[in-house]
Amino acid sequence: MEIVILAVVIALVAIGAISGLVVSSRKKKQLPPQAPPTTPTITAPPAEPQVGEDAAPPHDESRRTIEEVDLPDAQTAVEEPVALEDPVVAEPVAPEIEVPEPTAGRLVRLRARLARSQNTLGKGLLTLLSREHLDEETWEEIEDTLLTADVGVAPTQELVERLRERVRVLGTRTPQELRILLREELLSLLGTDMDRAVKTESAADIPGIVMVVGVNGTGKTTTTGKLARVLVADGRSVVLGAADTFRAAATDQLQTWGDRVGARTVRGPEGGDPASVAFDAVKEGIAEGADVVLIDTAGRLHTKAGLMDELGKVKRVVEKHGPLDEVLLVLDATTGQNGLVQARVFAEVVDITGIVLTKLDGTAKGGIVIAVQRELGVPVKLIGLGEGPDDLAPFEPEAFVDALIGD
Repeated sequence: MEIVILAVVIALVAIGAISGLVVSSRKKKQLPPQAPPTTPTITAPPAEPQVGEDAAPPHDESRRTIEEVDLPDAQTAVEEPVALEDPVVAEPVAPEIEVPEPTAGRLVRLRARLARSQNTLGKGLLTLLSREHLDEETWEEIEDTLLTADVGVAPTQELVERLRERVRVLGTRTPQELRILLREELLSLLGTDMDRAVKTESAADIPGIVMVVGVNGTGKTTTTGKLARVLVADGRSVVLGAADTFRAAATDQLQTWGDRVGARTVRGPEGGDPASVAFDAVKEGIAEGADVVLIDTAGRLHTKAGLMDELGKVKRVVEKHGPLDEVLLVLDATTGQNGLVQARVFAEVVDITGIVLTKLDGTAKGGIVIAVQRELGVPVKLIGLGEGPDDLAPFEPEAFVDALIGD
């Protein structure tokens, strides 16, 4: 027992000795010196931009007192007012007056455009007539060609009968002989002895009065403007009456046409009485001593009785100055037989004295000229062959037929 106690004591003493040695060795090791704490640098925010005097550093400035400021005398304090110059107002620039092409030979110059219609009528007929045997089937094809070209039933039957008779009697067969034969018969249908001049001279001591009528979309207002160019090209002075008051664009359009050739346009308020505008236009034409007064009326639907009655009113009011010298009906050549229906209704309301066929180019068929003349018994006086300002030409039967059948 004593031996055990002694062993425990010896073990405790050994453990204590070892612990002392370890502690003393740690004290001998030196730790690395630590850097002194640094104070953080604080950056001031950028100064806001200043305006005016605040932008510069303040500085001392000597200021004068009120006693040191020289005041003006009472007599010199009141100065005479400075005269301001009147603002320079630019004068309106007058539109440049155009010189239209002369009307003489205009249709001949436009022949190339008119010739686009010849494939259906002229060349088609010449091809059929040149066949070796002209049997019934061929004559039926000739008749169909004429009807397709809007010649009309009655004129077609008349032309076919006359062609059959002359071919049988004369025995013509060469292309040149057939061309001469066809030219003569077409001219006979068109009528070379009809008076196709547009009447612009009045029997009374007033300007010639021309009224232009037609349905919507036929080019009526444009035709009126182009007709003014035709008359100016022939040396006539013109006053335009914008009696289409239901469409503001029509009035502006007509005035533009007039300004181009130096013709004055009489217009009224939008939606006003067209008869009143027509009356004033003739009155102004008389006062100015103009040669011609052209009156553009509103487009009428031939199926509306009220609108057609109003057209009759315009005619009656204008005739208080004097009789109308010309009433031109504008028809769209591309409408074909529908144009003939329009023509009949207008002829019942006003006395049509002449016809203007517009859009008679490659989209139309030349036979409508024959049909409309036969329907109304009045001549085609003007034809429109395009959209150009000088594409309205006096109708010349010989030039028209030559363009249809070619040389």
